[in-house]
Amino acid sequence: MAGRIPMRVLGPAAALLILLATPALADGITLTGAVQHPGTFTMAELRALPEIDVTVNQLTDKGSFAGKFHGVPLWTLVNSAMFVNGPERNSILRHAILVSSSADGYGAVVSLGEIHPKLGNGQVILATEENGQPLTAPILIVPGDGHAARDVRNVTDVTVQ
Repeated sequence: MAGRIPMRVLGPAAALLILLATPALADGITLTGAVQHPGTFTMAELRALPEIDVTVNQLTDKGSFAGKFHGVPLWTLVNSAMFVNGPERNSILRHAILVSSSADGYGAVVSLGEIHPKLGNGQVILATEENGQPLTAPILIVPGDGHAARDVRNVTDVTVQ
């Protein structure tokens, strides 16, 4: 890689400081929380899951945000990990999903009821393509929102609560 100093030239202490100060370059996401099968998914693994297309035209604080996105339904991803539910009636509805980016700490919550196929059936996705172009990191896209505030770029973490 041009412009990078090999770690062996810096010495162990300087190399460790650089590694700790450098944000991780995520190739996908980590799925954790109230699921039986937590795990990590690279962008290639996300792209291998069933994907759908959504189109958004939303407002932002800086103007409008519009585009066509292709990606994995959030429901598909979290449901495949199998929820850990309590004994209460319809306890699955107590879950919320926090989708966040470690790059800037931004995050948004999606309730399970709004994406469950038998309830809200919202087509919330982790986009792997934007306007036909592959993305290097997923974007949470919430098509039903009038404002794009819950769209999270550079998603690194999905936590089921």
